[in-house]
Amino acid sequence: MLKQRVLTALVLLALLLAAMAAPSPWPFALLTLAMIGAAGWEWGRLNGLAGSGSICIGALVLVLCGAAVAAGWVEAPPGALWWLATLVWVLGGARALRFGPAGWAAHSRAWRQAMGVLALALAWLALAHARAGGINLLLSILSLVWMADIAAYFGGRAFGRRKLAPAISPGKSWEGVWCGMAGVLLLAVVWATLIDTRPGVDSTSLYSLLWSRLGAPLAALALVFLCAMSVVGDLVESLVKRAAGAKDSSALLPGHGGVLDRVDALLPVFPIALALVGLAA
Repeated sequence: MLKQRVLTALVLLALLLAAMAAPSPWPFALLTLAMIGAAGWEWGRLNGLAGSGSICIGALVLVLCGAAVAAGWVEAPPGALWWLATLVWVLGGARALRFGPAGWAAHSRAWRQAMGVLALALAWLALAHARAGGINLLLSILSLVWMADIAAYFGGRAFGRRKLAPAISPGKSWEGVWCGMAGVLLLAVVWATLIDTRPGVDSTSLYSLLWSRLGAPLAALALVFLCAMSVVGDLVESLVKRAAGAKDSSALLPGHGGVLDRVDALLPVFPIALALVGLAA
């Protein structure tokens, strides 16, 4: 199992790095588009659709993303889209977590599918737009989510006492969340001072953008908020799986489960990060 997990991770990392390093942003956009379409199929299955129904949900996500490309939104998206995603995640995420798996299952199937399609399409557009803005910008947002997850995992194992959401994800603790936030703030300082100042960096990172436009105190609050939303993304996906009685979103990624299992924390962070950058402009 571990060998399979490591092999899958290496293959995914190789594909991601090759697409990210391409001179054009489109290899990365196409790779992530394939992944987000697969995530749409998984979402359909987790929310009561099987066979062609879940395939249609994945296809609908791809159609919406294609329409955004045709409209030129990868290069110049309307800023209101990021605030729409922020509202969906802040208000919808809070409601979902408040009422738990049973409350989620009580919503109509059409409403659950619509929320998933909207969240996935907006997340892909934010990913593609961030890559078009530069590799450093893209990597800084990805690294925020990775750091939040890694620091929360090790902090939770070392200090975890109070459960964050025992009915949804028993392994998460409040202490882990605080460690994740501390890790992100440390990463921001290191990135802004050591990476953004190097010659040849192709774009400004999320950290330096927020720092220069908002000042250190507000930038720190914005990063803590993004860290919190990465946890919300993770918990919402866990909640949906519990409502469906599923351990993983699918078996598409051997040793890792499904695509949603790997990108859940990214889904709210990317559009909300771009909303905060736009607010600071």
